[in-house]
Amino acid sequence: MTEKTKSLKPKAKSREEGVEKRAESKVAVKRKPVTTKKKTVSKKVTKVKEQPITDNGEQTTDNTPDIVLAKAGRRSAKAIKEDEEKREKEERKAHAKQEETTEKRKVIQKPARTRLERRGKNFRKSAELIKKDKEYQVKEALELAIKTSKVKFDATVEIHINLNVDPKQADQNVRDNLVLPAGTGKTMRVAVFAEADDVTKAKKAGADIAGSDEFLQQLDKGTIDFDILISSPAGMAKLGKYARILGPKGLMPNPKSGTVTINIEKAVKEAKAGKVEYRVDSTGIVHLGIGKVSFGADKLEQNAQAVLASIKSVKPASQKGNYVTSIYVTTSMGPSIRISNTL
Repeated sequence: MTEKTKSLKPKAKSREEGVEKRAESKVAVKRKPVTTKKKTVSKKVTKVKEQPITDNGEQTTDNTPDIVLAKAGRRSAKAIKEDEEKREKEERKAHAKQEETTEKRKVIQKPARTRLERRGKNFRKSAELIKKDKEYQVKEALELAIKTSKVKFDATVEIHINLNVDPKQADQNVRDNLVLPAGTGKTMRVAVFAEADDVTKAKKAGADIAGSDEFLQQLDKGTIDFDILISSPAGMAKLGKYARILGPKGLMPNPKSGTVTINIEKAVKEAKAGKVEYRVDSTGIVHLGIGKVSFGADKLEQNAQAVLASIKSVKPASQKGNYVTSIYVTTSMGPSIRISNTL
């Protein structure tokens, strides 16, 4: 063996050792030991209360531990103080509410005033003249109604008749019109829409407005200065387009009310004389004005008897039992007076 080969062998050996060391170092790097963080468990630090010393100089045996308050959180001194204040506040509220309920129970509630007590002074004085339990005759009730009217204007005398009918039934929907013997006490403005021949007759009968095409021009402008509108059957075709204007105001001519007729002259005279129309409301009551206080008891009695006779004549055939339940007479802003039921 030459010296060169001898010198190579240890070198190869040292090379192999170096490779092995490098491999081991790589494995060591890959397999680093996992270091686990230790959880710090907070232990409650307790301290023993200082034992109180008795008069004899001996120490008591109370060894109960006292929890040290935390610096922050629920167990801190500030949080405990706030909880105590909150609890005290809720207790005060509950106590105050309980006191309020007890006070309300102690307070004696005054009874509600009657409808008569809530009325004005003049109304109460007028009501004292009327006996509640008594049913008056027609003339006697009207005389008393005139006395109880304390208003400064000429009040309207009204009659209210409660009928035992069902207005939802077509045959029990009581409706009629009549001419009051003494009139209504109101000046009615009558308008007539008809052909040329009827227009002249209407003007002679006392119509305030009468015309044909000129009258329609006034309606187009929106000028309505009349209380009753009478029309001939031929003129109703032209008045149809004005139903939206006249209908809500109760001025649309109707055959049932006698405002659509061939005899225009007669209709105008009746309207001027005091023709009225009545109809039961949804509760079955007829409300109608029968004149003014200035008429006197005699004229008012004539009108009242005419209304009662008209209502008796239109009694429905399907109605059973008592037809009239009650009748009352009153004035504008005055007390009501019950009339004896003779129907």
